[in-house]
Amino acid sequence: MQSESLVVCDVDEDLVKKLKEFRFRKETNNAAIVMKIDKDKQLVILEEEHEDISPDDLKDELPERQTFIVYSYKYQHDDGRVSYPLCFIFSSPVGCRPEQQMMYAGSKNKLVHTVQLSKVFEIRNTEDLTEEWLREKLGFFG
Repeated sequence: MQSESLVVCDVDEDLVKKLKEFRFRKETNNAAIVMKIDKDKQLVILEEEHEDISPDDLKDELPERQTFIVYSYKYQHDDGRVSYPLCFIFSSPVGCRPEQQMMYAGSKNKLVHTVQLSKVFEIRNTEDLTEEWLREKLGFFG
């Protein structure tokens, strides 16, 4: 029995540069970089950038297909501290084509490793991306 080989896509060099700059951005608002896979080139590429966007607004911008998102979020802790965690969100809506799922699943870890992110979350439905959901997820990190 032959198993499907997992395709691991490379990350576009310009995108890597942009993500590294994004990591050290000085702005204090929420912002997002949305990425997709170019199937023909087997490359993770930039799709859209959003400045000053809430989780709830971001959810409305997401396509109904698989997407990688790096989200800089202004997080107000219960004790009053403010931090700006960089979150990696893999949006994988139910009903995506299996070969596409394999490609995204195979490339996710490489992208996370490339950008060196520790807060990695997955959503199966774009509707799940809310401020409440994100705060709950980030709560586990203290």
